[in-house]
Amino acid sequence: MGTEADESAEASFVEYGVDDWPGTWPSILLGLQHYLTMVGANVAVPLILAGAMGMPTDVTARFVGTFFVVSGVATLAQTTLGNRYPIVQGAPFSMLAPAIAIVTTVTATGGLPGWQAKLQVLQGAIIVAALAEVAIGYLGIVGKLRAFLSPVVVAPTITLIGLALFDVSQVTAATTNWWLLGLTLGLIVLFSQYLDRSHRVFSLFPVLLGVVIAWVVAAGLSVAGVYTPSAAGFVDLGAVTEGRPLFPIYPFQWGLPRFELAFAIGMFAGVLASIVESFGDYHAVARLTGSGMPSERRINHGIGMEGLTNVFSGIMGTGGATSYSENIGAIGLTGVASRAVVQIGALVMLVVGFVGYFGRLVATVPDPIVGGLFVAMFGQIVAVGLSNLKYVDLDSSRNVFVLGLALFVGLAVPEYMANVGDVATFQAGLAGIPLAGPVLGTEAVANTVYVIGTTGMAVGGLTALVFDNTIPGSDAERGLTEWDRISEAEDAFQPVWTRWFGQESTELDEKR
Repeated sequence: MGTEADESAEASFVEYGVDDWPGTWPSILLGLQHYLTMVGANVAVPLILAGAMGMPTDVTARFVGTFFVVSGVATLAQTTLGNRYPIVQGAPFSMLAPAIAIVTTVTATGGLPGWQAKLQVLQGAIIVAALAEVAIGYLGIVGKLRAFLSPVVVAPTITLIGLALFDVSQVTAATTNWWLLGLTLGLIVLFSQYLDRSHRVFSLFPVLLGVVIAWVVAAGLSVAGVYTPSAAGFVDLGAVTEGRPLFPIYPFQWGLPRFELAFAIGMFAGVLASIVESFGDYHAVARLTGSGMPSERRINHGIGMEGLTNVFSGIMGTGGATSYSENIGAIGLTGVASRAVVQIGALVMLVVGFVGYFGRLVATVPDPIVGGLFVAMFGQIVAVGLSNLKYVDLDSSRNVFVLGLALFVGLAVPEYMANVGDVATFQAGLAGIPLAGPVLGTEAVANTVYVIGTTGMAVGGLTALVFDNTIPGSDAERGLTEWDRISEAEDAFQPVWTRWFGQESTELDEKR
């Protein structure tokens, strides 16, 4: 253990490491680039929720802004006080399914508008579920599981993060503008793979350059009338100046949360799926940056901080926050893993949240451009997941079986859930099962199974976890021997408060 230098040599493509400072202006542009990689998802989640709640248009704009403020604060908290990995925190898709189940079930009470009553219940569910996540993290529950997680488990989990997003509407919609999507993807590939050695600007800013150039082309075609407002790829420049220049965003802005146990249990299933995804993200970042595999202590502090930021998101009235896989893909493409760069990107998010003009400008990026960005990013994540197999004996039939099964069910089960329909339909089906129906058909069980079942990396990761730890196999065969060699030592990560209070707090943290 502790031979991080060996792994660092393997990941020498990283231009700027976690603790590096690229300079002021490069850091600002690189931070903006990190922000652009996650803007699509961080806008999509609040828009989906707003639609499900029937939220008015003027409130929706402020709702989206609140997500960016929460994302900025959560990112600063995680990179400073949490695991200190350079990972952006943003609106989670893993918590979206229970959130939709909640807001479509709640009815208006107390004379409040329907959307506001729904949002107050959603806030309460997130806060309660997030408090459980805080306990799971800081009590060390996730870290203790690390002993059971070999590369055979982590590889399909990370791979499914990317594969599960292959069918996002920005990529596969029948009405998408394939020419514009291809232009964006082609530019990113050109700058990051072919021209990266000709000039540093191409190697550092392939995403920013690709997205901006494609947006300028789309905007020009829109102004010229080639793209009409109904066409995929249309850039509505007029929308930038519409609406409020500034949004008032503050805690409990939608009213005090309402707490209902059944909804909190359903949201906890989303939190569990988020924890699985974050665990995979931590390993993906470690793999990309050439750091040792994350220690138990670092994992615990990362999950604990995600719980705290989810409590904050509930207080602010959003749909939660978790680590963003898109950001990890950007690290792989650009070789920029600087924590400071990600923190600057977080400050940009804070500004975007309050400043309506800038947020609306970013929102004009058409779906086909976002789709081209996603193809490059998610493909990178898939490759990072598969790269963990270098530690595994692929001549072993048990390893091949576990990997193949985990990947297959990780894709098939979420597809089955999508065909079943919403959580209410799924619950009704469980309730009809002979003998077990009265138990399986309860709201808490149905919500938990449904949310986990719709999350590919949770299904595949849990499948691999069970079989990898029950089918006989040696540590060398499973990749644990080699992985232990490159894992960071437990004392490699020190909570930030040890710098403030000294050795005494370090000893207290070790006891935890």
